[in-house]
Parts: sequence; C-alpha cells; structure tokens
Amino acid sequence: MSNFEQQAAKIRNQPGFIAALDQSGGSTPKALKLYGVAETSYSGETQMMDMIHAMRSRIITSPSFGGNRIAGAILFEATMDREIQGTPTAEFLWTRKQVVPFLKIDKGLADEANGVQLMKPMPTLDQLLVKAKSKGIFGTKERSVIKQANADGIRAVVAQQFEVARQVLGHGLVPIVEPEVDIKCPDKAAAEALLKTAIQKGLDALAPGQDVMLKLTLPSTDDFYAGIVAHPRVLKVVALSGGYSRDEANARLARQNGVIASFSRALTEGLTAQQSDAEFNAALDGAIESIYQASRT
Repeated sequence: MSNFEQQAAKIRNQPGFIAALDQSGGSTPKALKLYGVAETSYSGETQMMDMIHAMRSRIITSPSFGGNRIAGAILFEATMDREIQGTPTAEFLWTRKQVVPFLKIDKGLADEANGVQLMKPMPTLDQLLVKAKSKGIFGTKERSVIKQANADGIRAVVAQQFEVARQVLGHGLVPIVEPEVDIKCPDKAAAEALLKTAIQKGLDALAPGQDVMLKLTLPSTDDFYAGIVAHPRVLKVVALSGGYSRDEANARLARQNGVIASFSRALTEGLTAQQSDAEFNAALDGAIESIYQASRT
C-alpha cells in the first residue's frame, strides 16, 4: 500500500485520536502563555513561531507521543515548514512516530454575520495544498464557527466548508470539515439540529471516492451524529473540546459511539515549559491516556 493508503486505513480503523497541535486555547500568544511562556519572551512573528514550534517539538518527541494511541496530528503551516531533529515535521510524524500528519489551512474567521463566522478568503489555497502534498501531508483542517441557531448562517457555513473540501480533495488530500458550534451558543441543541441536516445534504452530494472527515463540537444529545458517523463518504468523525476541561470533554466524548477526539487545549492542559522532561512526559502521558480511553468507547 502507498503511504496515503496506509494513513487512510489507520485513520479509519485504528484506535486513537487526533492531536490538534495547530492551536491551543485560542491564539498562539495565549497558547504560549498557558505553556508558561510570557509575551515578553519573544519579539515578532518569527520568534513567536519558533517558540510554539519548540513546544510542539517537545510534545511530538516525547516518548509518550506515538502512533499506538495517537492516530494523527494537525499542524500549523509554520510547523510543517520547520524540522524536528533535522527531519521535516510531517515526515518525522509519519516515519518516526507513525502519526498521520494534517495541516490547518484556514486563515482565520471573518466577522460574525447571521450568527456565524465564515472562513476568511484563501486566495493562495491551491499553492498551499500543492506544498502540503509535496511535504507528505495527508489531510487538512478548516474551521468556521456557529454562534446562533440561524438557518441561513449555518447553511452558509456548511456550503463554504464543502466548497473548500472539494478543492482539497482535488489535490489528493483528505479534508477535515470543521463547522464548530460555540459551546456558549444560547440555543446549541437547535444549532446542532440545523447543522446536522446541512452536513447530511453536503455529504450526500459528494461522489464515491470523495471521502471527508468531520470535526464537530461535542453535541448536547449523545450519539446525535450517529448517522454522519455511518455515512459512506465519512472517513472519521472527530470531536473538538471546544473550551470544556479535559475531564468534561472526555466524559462527553465517551458517550459518542464511533467518534474520536481531536483535542488541542484539553491535550496540552497542565503542560508547562518549566517542567522537567520527566514531569512533562508524565503529564503528557496521563493526558494522552485519558483521551485515548475516551476515544475507544
């Protein structure tokens, strides 16, 4: 089998979860602050990305981090463009850790309209996808946010997500469609009902072979997305932690059959730059094991 076929089989069949190393707790400065790195410790975009890459590298090279419990990892473009121990990051993930590499491709969120935030335009997406494919990336992730149960807004989010997904598929990559429902949405269950209907229509419109993944907020009703999990065009459904604590996210995830985690902040919760390697590895191991167990149910 080709690398792509091996990676697709791993995502579809092997127990494990997706480590979302593209963002933690919001912006990169906030992620670094949670890790114990103050904004005064760096100056400018390049130094900031070097700092976050050091954090990501420490996680990825930890003996606790491996393909036995982690199916895939989502990267920043800047992380993809850097190396770990002299090896390009995506190549290191797959060849050294047997972890499938994904790339975050969206450029952030547009201003809220109709109760949602669409993705900002991505005029250079084709060039990025060509680069990603050349670096051994398996799939992509693109995020938009739903803040109200607004039918027009939710339809617009899903339409944009599937438009981008088709562009990604055209480059031989697997898209993770991520229409996040804000956990603070005042009518979250109603928003999820509208979202499920729109996603099912989007999936039904895909042709055989156009398989996608979905990254969804842990729903208000257990097993709410069972029909989507079973859809023939869905490689995997993964859940985002969305601001829930790790314990709360794990408890909710354990009640969603066939769904695995794709946690960011909940994965790195409790990790700091000041920890010794032994302390860091032990904390990371505990986090990985708890998320892995919740993903197995």
